[in-house]
Amino acid sequence: MTTEPRRLRNYINGEFRDAADGRTIDVVDPATGQVYATSPLSGQADVDAAMEAAAAAFPAWRDATPAERQKVLLRIADAVEERAEELIATESENTGKPLEMTRTEEIPPMVDQIRFFAGAARMLEGRSAGEYMEGLTSFVRREPLGVCAQVAPWNYPMMMAVWKFAPALAAGNTVVLKPSDTTPASTLLLAEIIGAIVPQGVFNVLCGDRDTGRLMVEHPTPAMASITGSVRAGAQVAASAAKDVKRVHLELGGKAPVVVFEDVDIAKAVEDIAVAGYFNAGQDCTAACRVLVHESIHDEFVTALAKAAADTKTGAADDEDVLYGPLNNANQLAHVSGFIERLPAHAKVQAGGHRVGDQGYFYAATVVSGLRQDDEIVQQEVFGPVITVQSFTDEEQAVEYANGVDFALASSVWTKDHGRAMRMSKALDFGCVWINTHIPLVAEMPHGGFKQSGYGKDLSGYGFDDYTRIKHVMTSLDS
Repeated sequence: MTTEPRRLRNYINGEFRDAADGRTIDVVDPATGQVYATSPLSGQADVDAAMEAAAAAFPAWRDATPAERQKVLLRIADAVEERAEELIATESENTGKPLEMTRTEEIPPMVDQIRFFAGAARMLEGRSAGEYMEGLTSFVRREPLGVCAQVAPWNYPMMMAVWKFAPALAAGNTVVLKPSDTTPASTLLLAEIIGAIVPQGVFNVLCGDRDTGRLMVEHPTPAMASITGSVRAGAQVAASAAKDVKRVHLELGGKAPVVVFEDVDIAKAVEDIAVAGYFNAGQDCTAACRVLVHESIHDEFVTALAKAAADTKTGAADDEDVLYGPLNNANQLAHVSGFIERLPAHAKVQAGGHRVGDQGYFYAATVVSGLRQDDEIVQQEVFGPVITVQSFTDEEQAVEYANGVDFALASSVWTKDHGRAMRMSKALDFGCVWINTHIPLVAEMPHGGFKQSGYGKDLSGYGFDDYTRIKHVMTSLDS
C-alpha cells in the first residue's frame, strides 16, 4: 500500500495556492529516497503575484513603528516555540536530520535570533544630528529598503529562513522567500505560523527551482536580492541583480581551515573537531573540514581523528545515538562520492569514504590524509562528512595553507599560546576566527565571509543594517 504524496502550496498574500500553471516538483525524503510530497514549480505569474502582494503591503509595514514591528516578531518567536514539535518533525522529513539534534541545536537558536531582531528593530543607529555647516542642521534617517527577494538553502531550511526574514521584517521590509526545491516543507509551515501574525502580503513564500529564483532576482520590484547558497548561484544572482543595480546580500561557500598546533590536548581537540566537521553531515559552510596540523603531532592526530570518525554514527532521525543524518539529495551524494573517487594516488582514506546502506543518501564519516595544497579536495567545497588533513612545519606555512583557497568564511586556531592565537586571528583571512572551538554562533555577532564566500553579514546589528538604507537630511536653521 502506497501513500499519496501530500501537496505543498505557495503562500502568497495571506493564502496558500498552487502554481498558476499547475506545475509541480517531487519532494524526496533523503532518508529513504522516496517521494513524500509535491511542491509548486512557480513561474512568472506566481513571481508577479508574490511581488505585487509584497509591494502593496510595504507602505503600511514600513510605517509601523519599531515597537509595533517588535511586538509582531516576538509573537512569531513565541509561536515558533509553541509549535516546535511540528517544525522538528517537518524539518526531519525535509532533511533526514536527527530529531533530538534538531530539537536542541536548531529550535532554540531560531527563537533566540527572532527575538534578537525584534530588539534590533528598536535600535536604529546613525550619527547624531548636528550643525556640520553653519546655519544648517544635518541628521540621518535609517529606512527599510522595500521588497526583499530571498533565496534560502537546503542545509538548514528553517534556520536560514529565520536568518533571512527576521532582520528584513524587523527593519520594515516585506519579503518574498524561496526555499530550496528539495526542502520546502518546513518553510511553508513557518509561513502558516507567520501568516497568522503579520499583515497580509508582508511575508510570502514561493516554491520552485533555479529558474524561479532567477525570475525573482530579475523582477523589477525587489530592492534587494539575498541568497545563501553556492558560489555559482551567488555569482548568477549578482550578475542578474546588476542589470537594475539591486542591492545584493551573498552568503556562499566555505572551506574552513582548522589550524592545530603542537601544544594542544590532542584527545580534546579531536573530539571537538570531529563534531564540528561531521555535524549536519558536514553540510555547513563553516564545517571543520580542512585540518592543518603541526608535523610533530600529525600521525598521532590522524590516528585519533580516524578513530573518532569510525565511532561517529549516521542513521535514522529517531535514533538518539546518531550525530547526523543523510546527505540532502542524490546529486549531493554523487558530489561527495566523486571527490573520494577522484583522490590522487598520494592521498589515503583513513576512515569512511563510502556510502552507508542502500536506502537514502547516507555517507560515512570520512578522514583523508596525505594531501597537498593544490589537490581538488583541499581547494573545493565537498559539503559532506569529509575531513581532510595536511601537515605544516611552522606558523608561516600554516597561514599560507589556511589562506590558500578561494573561500574565506570561517576558520579556527587550536593552541594554548595566547600570543600565537592573537597573531593567527589577525593573519587568517576569514570572516570568523574561532580559538580552541569551532562552529558556535550567537545572534549578537556577525556571520559572513570574504573572497568567494560572498559579502554582507547575517545575524547581529550588522546583519540588521544590511536591510536598511541611509538617508541624509539637511535643513536650514533660518527656515
